[in-house]
Amino acid sequence: MNATIWHNPACGTSRKTLAILQDTPGIDLTVIEYLKHPYAADKLRQLFADAGLTARAALRLRGTDAEDRGLNDASEEIIIAAMAANPAYVERPIVETAKGVRLCRPQDLVREIL
Repeated sequence: MNATIWHNPACGTSRKTLAILQDTPGIDLTVIEYLKHPYAADKLRQLFADAGLTARAALRLRGTDAEDRGLNDASEEIIIAAMAANPAYVERPIVETAKGVRLCRPQDLVREIL
């Protein structure tokens, strides 16, 4: 099974999710360090739709200036545009497999799509 993780190596939850993926037999893993390789807005829309999330639900407030910029009260399109411009606004990690997409907080949510 193919799996893609949008990963931040500085994040403990992201590292734990990555470890689950690496320890699962039969996983062909792609790791995207999204702070170095930002999301495209269309990819964010697709990931959120497949995960059943709104952009607001995937907005990372902690450790960012997203709240100061009023993003928590902004429209979905404004949030997605801000996330594409500054990927630190996206909560992490996001994992995509043929079985679905999950925002893996907590990390054990990844098991739902393996």
